[in-house]
Amino acid sequence: MPTPIVIAIDGPAASGKSSVARALARRLRYRYVNTGAMYRAVTWLVVSRGITPADTTAVRAMLDSTVFECGFNATGESTVLLDGLDPSPHLNDASVTASVSTIASIPEVRRRLVAKQRECVKDSDVVMEGRDIGSAVFPETPYKFYIDATLEVRAARRQRQGVADRIEARDKQDSSRPMSPLIIAEDAHVVDSSHLTIDGVVGEIIGRLKLKNLALPEGI
Repeated sequence: MPTPIVIAIDGPAASGKSSVARALARRLRYRYVNTGAMYRAVTWLVVSRGITPADTTAVRAMLDSTVFECGFNATGESTVLLDGLDPSPHLNDASVTASVSTIASIPEVRRRLVAKQRECVKDSDVVMEGRDIGSAVFPETPYKFYIDATLEVRAARRQRQGVADRIEARDKQDSSRPMSPLIIAEDAHVVDSSHLTIDGVVGEIIGRLKLKNLALPEGI
């Protein structure tokens, strides 16, 4: 069996990486893994159980007793169940957005979810997006992209989405955590999405993949 291909899409909040990664996966006919949704799912469970996100001891205890089920739906997008519960309707709740960076900074949470993320590519090519895919989860992949945009553009995007998100504060927290901080991998290609459409960013990525001689589906 050939080694599955991983295309890593990293970037800060509201850079457009989720939309780009999902659209790219559809174009390439790869599976799509949203690692941010995994961290939001854990955050939702913490909040819903009345645990203080900063109480790392309580979060670790919850983590140890939680059954994670990761898979893919009919469209090839990643799914996650926690103790049989589907957190997807709550992933953008204000309480989740306010605490997800705190939860994601806990080393035990990262280790547990990184292991799950690596399991997702055992038998399929994937586009995986997050904050540490190219730098920590799959540092060996030659297909690394970092999607960025100005702070003003990202804040405006969040406002249009109706999501309360302290972009600058999240940037600082995500970039300064001791384990797997948000960084630009040395060999990542940076795309500024500030003034590009989703299709424009996807087109630039596909152009880079062609330069790297990645075999693409016919017609691309």
